[in-house]
Amino acid sequence: MTSKPALIVIREKDNVATATRDISAGELLSFAIVGWQATLTARQDIRFLHKVALRDIAPGERVYKYGAVIGEATRPIAAGEHVHVHNIRSLWGRAKS
Repeated sequence: MTSKPALIVIREKDNVATATRDISAGELLSFAIVGWQATLTARQDIRFLHKVALRDIAPGERVYKYGAVIGEATRPIAAGEHVHVHNIRSLWGRAKS
């Protein structure tokens, strides 16, 4: 029997994935993007449907989920870290500068 993947990644440019179940800190996670496999370790507990960084994300860098920009990093985010309102801000409704 094949177990269900813990993370959903849709597009190659995605730098976050969505958790398909609750994930525990320290858990080794496997994921696939466009034919290549990778692993990372969860740095914190991550709740079902929350996001996890697939790679390091710099402050001010755009955050991509399902191929779309969902916000920008407000501080450095390490691979495997929980990504949520504490470390990204939405760009919805903001004027372009």
